[in-house]
Amino acid sequence: MRLLARVGSLRAVVAVTVGFIALNMLIVVFGNITDYGTNEAFVRHVLAMDTTFGEGLKWRAITSPAVVTLVYVLIIAWEAVSAVLLTAGTIAYLRGREDSARSLASAGLLMVVALFLGGFMTIGGEWFAMWQSQDWNGIPAALRMVTVAGFALVLVHLTPRRATA
Repeated sequence: MRLLARVGSLRAVVAVTVGFIALNMLIVVFGNITDYGTNEAFVRHVLAMDTTFGEGLKWRAITSPAVVTLVYVLIIAWEAVSAVLLTAGTIAYLRGREDSARSLASAGLLMVVALFLGGFMTIGGEWFAMWQSQDWNGIPAALRMVTVAGFALVLVHLTPRRATA
């Protein structure tokens, strides 16, 4: 029963949730590096606004290959840092280091929310009108990540702090 109580605890739920988000982000980084061309094309088309309708917003488009590369590399770097923080947070949870785990997981999850809500949904979706594209609309995928990371962020902060003596 003691094992069941521990495995079914909120701390275990948080550790597993953060761990799977860390794994997801590690796979995202791996995919963005190993399938660079496909994912770079996504960024290129969103920034170029070449599959959106209407001309009213086209002045916002960015077509410079150097800027596209810079943006894509920054996205990968941001994802990698979040993956490292989330992995470190998971390890800290498993080692019982609650305060470190909470800080690391919170930072990593906040980075995920910032990227997918701020970067993809707000900047990509609204500023670059990604929502208009039938081919390059990443808003549904971004919303899934924001929802999962936001849920995990709430879980992380629901766990009570251990009393220090």
